Amino acid sequence: QVQLVESGGGLVQAGGSLRLSCAASGRTFSLYAMGWFRQTPGKEREFVAAIDYSGSTDYADSVKGRFTISRDSAKNTVYLQMNSLKPGDTAVYYCATHRYLLGSHYPHEYPYWGQGTQVTVSS
Repeated sequence: QVQLVESGGGLVQAGGSLRLSCAASGRTFSLYAMGWFRQTPGKEREFVAAIDYSGSTDYADSVKGRFTISRDSAKNTVYLQMNSLKPGDTAVYYCATHRYLLGSHYPHEYPYWGQGTQVTVSS
């Protein structure tokens, strides 16, 4: 059974940093792309970042230069380092595993999801 468990969310002031972690089990995750998405009430889930099987990364324009996605295959864990946080980054953040080696920006291409972790950035 595939399980993804996020941690590391919380409340931070604008300009601050947080690091989210996503611990995965039940699959050889090094063979699949992993992604981070976020969602606020009343809005669709939004792509944030992805990392493919080779370590290549992709970011939404809104977080490029501020967020960094990485993976530790030995620990089956994916991280999202978030720096220079803004109030607009406030959301529930979800990690997900893609169905293929390469990631994408489309939530429907990720069959497995974590439960989400809340990130709140105060002004």
